[in-house]
Amino acid sequence: MTSPAQKKDWSAAQYLKFGNERTRPVHDLLRRVTPHLSTPTPRIYDLGCGPGNSTQVLLDAFPGARATGIDSSADMLRQAREDARLTAAGAEFEAGDVGTWRAPAGQKVDLLFSNAVFHWLRSGARIPALAKLFKELQSGAVLAIQVPDNYDAPSHTLMRTTALLPGKPWSSHFVDAQVGNLEDQARPDLDPIERPEAFYDALAPLAASVDIWRTEYYHVLSDAGAIVEWVKGTGLQPYLQRMGDDEGAKTAFLSEYEERLKGEYKELVDGKVLLGYPRLFLVAVRK
Repeated sequence: MTSPAQKKDWSAAQYLKFGNERTRPVHDLLRRVTPHLSTPTPRIYDLGCGPGNSTQVLLDAFPGARATGIDSSADMLRQAREDARLTAAGAEFEAGDVGTWRAPAGQKVDLLFSNAVFHWLRSGARIPALAKLFKELQSGAVLAIQVPDNYDAPSHTLMRTTALLPGKPWSSHFVDAQVGNLEDQARPDLDPIERPEAFYDALAPLAASVDIWRTEYYHVLSDAGAIVEWVKGTGLQPYLQRMGDDEGAKTAFLSEYEERLKGEYKELVDGKVLLGYPRLFLVAVRK
């Protein structure tokens, strides 16, 4: 699930705190893929495989597949390689950057699958990277991706708002961060996802079919603190990494962020909260 734009490694344990919720879109994406794969032994690359949860879903659907997971996080790859089920299924895991990765020359690929990684690329690189990967596929091969589409969701707008507050213990870390400036490639906040039309226009000339849809999941979480724990494994990472070893700043930042979340995610009748999480899906078949 990672990109080299993140300077420090991810935590597989933090990510897997919400493993079931994070894997649900994998199942939803795969349902639209399986009708396009006629071989019981497909060659699959799982781009941004994380700790291997998505790779396991792929192997459950295609027990005869040869699957390779690609990720840039050493901790994620370690977790995946230590999973006994994945090892028994013959899954392989390699380090790689999805922005520049290419399948080995001359190798037949049936499916390029990606759950929640291409949103880490900047807008100028995201669709070109996908288009290049798609162009290199053989006829009948499938490109299937899912990306969070939550730039304007409270969980993410409040990251930016909190980072820019003046006079706070963390403020000095963000003075030159250019938070919210879409022209700045080094800022900690991610780019908005392009409109579906942009993905379609990039892939359709080479596609037999392009299927695009958007789903908003509503995850029932215990409280606003659980939302913090969720995004600490993903979108908050660049903000926390920017504060380096300043643990006091990190603690204060997370406390302020959680308080602001409470104002947006109201308690339900049982004290829990609903985290709305929109995601964009795409399945394209090469003609």
